[in-house]
Amino acid sequence: MQDRNHLARVSTTHKVHVIENGLIDIPMLQILQPDGSVHKEAVAPELDQDTATKMYNTMAYIRVLDERMVAAQRQGRISFYLASTGEEAAAVGSAAALSDDDMIMSQYREQGALAYRGYTTEQFMNQMFSNEKDPNKGRQMPIHYGDKPLNFMTISSPLGTQIPQASGYAYGQKMAGKDAVTICYFGEGAASEGDFHAGLNMAAVLNCPAIFFCRNNGYAISTPADEQFAGDGIASRGLGYGIKTIRVDGNDILAVYAATKLAREIALKDECPVLIEAMTYRLAAHSTSDDPTGYRSREEEDKWRAKDPIQRMEKWLESKGWFDEKAAQKLLDKTRQDVLAAVKQAEKIDVPPIEDIVNDVYSEVPWHLKDQLEQLKSHIRQYPDVYPKTSGRIK
Repeated sequence: MQDRNHLARVSTTHKVHVIENGLIDIPMLQILQPDGSVHKEAVAPELDQDTATKMYNTMAYIRVLDERMVAAQRQGRISFYLASTGEEAAAVGSAAALSDDDMIMSQYREQGALAYRGYTTEQFMNQMFSNEKDPNKGRQMPIHYGDKPLNFMTISSPLGTQIPQASGYAYGQKMAGKDAVTICYFGEGAASEGDFHAGLNMAAVLNCPAIFFCRNNGYAISTPADEQFAGDGIASRGLGYGIKTIRVDGNDILAVYAATKLAREIALKDECPVLIEAMTYRLAAHSTSDDPTGYRSREEEDKWRAKDPIQRMEKWLESKGWFDEKAAQKLLDKTRQDVLAAVKQAEKIDVPPIEDIVNDVYSEVPWHLKDQLEQLKSHIRQYPDVYPKTSGRIK
């Protein structure tokens, strides 16, 4: 029987060796240069015009959606929002490389992946306005999307919870003999959570076909990366767990697509996890509750604006003869109109029945939740002006 103890694979030395942090230099895959041209040493992935156009249009759509929803939050129309400005290529490029049967487990900045799969503006709005058409019945904060038909697991607020869940789900896919993987998105800040280490170790030991996709966008809210960890980013941690690892330019949508496509092939063929670290930058605030001017400079932001993933892909499309500036502007104007119209429509739809707060947990609502519901109804009746949408529907 083969010796399964790891010591059997360790080489021997007779002198003290101190392994330093910089021993391994993990390169970053880049195909598109900032000016949109393909690097002379790079090979662009094979993309047909329809797929490339869909990828570009999805990024442009998300940029508009983010702008409008941040404005809606500032106007008091929704309570909270997280924009993905500057990171669109990471979500859209990776989603484009997946099969529709692959499960997506998101953090909360991957609206591009969901839109690429076909989530509509109306669905985005119903969730963010927590109205009666919201599949979560108004019990989640805005941007906590989920869609079973699109294989997009509902987002959870606590950081890192989806990482061990992705390992378990991918293990289940393997046991069921499915030709599918699970991709799990998270930021470099979430990689400081214990769930990151437990999830990656589980996937490595059990050979789970999972893609762990880290968006290293430079900041965990206001904490810069160099104050979070001293190692070589997140990629080095994958190697530490025995996981095949790729580092990629997260603002280069062709590189992200190529890296994810290869990662998926490896995960299925070798029945193993793959870690992708996408080096990008969050141009927006962490959320609408955050002010980035308190912890980073305008000069730093401007430096990264020059690497805008949408502009980079636009220049590449132009070089292929696949970009029509007038048509793109017309589509952009229509998108703005459609998003604004959807905002106005969604905020007119009634909120879910108050009873939905206690439904769907137990087969029968227990007495203590019934008592709490009645107390809540009594409170709303007492202050109808504070709860105008709800008070008129309570008997």
